Amino acid sequence: MTATMTYVGLDVHARSTQAAAIDVASGELRRARFGGDSAELVAWLDALPQPLRACYEAGPTGFALQRQAAAAGIDLCVVAPSKTPRAAGDRIKTDRKDAELLARLLLAGQLRPIAVPSPSLEAARHLCRAREQLRGDLMRCRHRVSQLLLLHGRVYPGATAWNGLHRKWLSRQRFEEPASELAYLDSLAAVDGLVARRQALDERLSRLALAGEWAPTVARLRCFRGIDTLSALLLGLEIGDFGRFDSPRELAAWLGLVPTLDQSGESRRQGAITKTGSGYARRLLVEAAWHYRREPRIGVSLRNRQQGQPAHVLQIAWRAQDRLYRLQRRLRARGKPANVATVAVARELACFLWAAAVAV
Repeated sequence: MTATMTYVGLDVHARSTQAAAIDVASGELRRARFGGDSAELVAWLDALPQPLRACYEAGPTGFALQRQAAAAGIDLCVVAPSKTPRAAGDRIKTDRKDAELLARLLLAGQLRPIAVPSPSLEAARHLCRAREQLRGDLMRCRHRVSQLLLLHGRVYPGATAWNGLHRKWLSRQRFEEPASELAYLDSLAAVDGLVARRQALDERLSRLALAGEWAPTVARLRCFRGIDTLSALLLGLEIGDFGRFDSPRELAAWLGLVPTLDQSGESRRQGAITKTGSGYARRLLVEAAWHYRREPRIGVSLRNRQQGQPAHVLQIAWRAQDRLYRLQRRLRARGKPANVATVAVARELACFLWAAAVAV
C-alpha cells in the first residue's frame, strides 16, 4: 500500500452516486454526491490526490462507468456485492455508509474485483441471454395453450408434444364460445411468433459461434457429449476467459456447483450447492450432465463435431465420458438421488471443459 494512496468507494445508482474518498497520507475522509451524469464523477475522481484506486459494486448500472473511468486513466474496479463483508449486527443501511464501507474495505484489501467483459463480449452475452429469456417466454406460452385446452377436457393423445403432428392437432381445435376461440387463437399465435423469433436468434448465434472471436473455444467445447454449438457459445460467453481461473476447482466454485460448508470445531456439514456465478451456465452444464447416464460412445453427430480438433482435446473429451459415466453409476448405486448425482457430474464436467479450453 502506497503512503500517498487515495481509496474511493462509490455507491452507484441510476440517478445518483454517493462517493467516499480516504486519503491515506492525511487520514481525511471526503464525501460527495453526484447525479446520473458520470462525466462529473470521473472529473472529481481525476482531481483527487494521486495515485488513486476506486471501486463500486456490480449491479444493474453495468460497466459503463468503469469503462469511462478507464478511458480517463483512472483505476476503477468493479467488485462482487455477494463477496462484500458486512457486519451481522448492522441494521442501518444508507448510501453514505455503503460508500464509506467500500472505501475502507478497498483500503484493507478485502474486496474481490470481478472480470469486466469487453464491449463485444458483453454485446454477445446480451444476445445469448435474449435467446435464453425467449426460451422461458415460449415455455410459459405453451403452458397457457395446454392449460386452456385442459380446461375444456382436451388432451393430446400423442406421446410427444410440440412437434409437427401436435401442431396440426392444435390447429384443428375449435370452441363453441367466440371468446374462448379468440383466447385460444391468441395464445397459439403467441407461440408461433416466439418460435419464429427463436429460429432467427438461433441462426444469428450460430453464425456468431462459427465466425466470431470465440470460435476456437466453441469448437473445443463442442467436442464434449451434450454440448453443441449454442450451448458451447453461451458457456464460452458466460465464463469468458477460462485462463483467468488458476484451477478447475476455482471455475466450479465460480459457477456455484460446489456444496455449501458449515464447519465449527469438530462439526462439519455440507449442504446444497452455493449457486453463485452465472445461472445460465450452471443450467446448461446440468442439462449436459444428463447425457452421461449412457455408456461412453462417439456417435455420428459427436464425431462430426470433433473433426479437425487437436488430439489432446479429444482425449480429454473421451476421458470425461468414461469418468462421468462411472461417477453417475457409482453415486446412483450409493442411493444418491438422480438430481444430486447429475449436479456432481456437472461439477466435474466443468473441470473437464476448463482443461480442454486452456490446454495447449
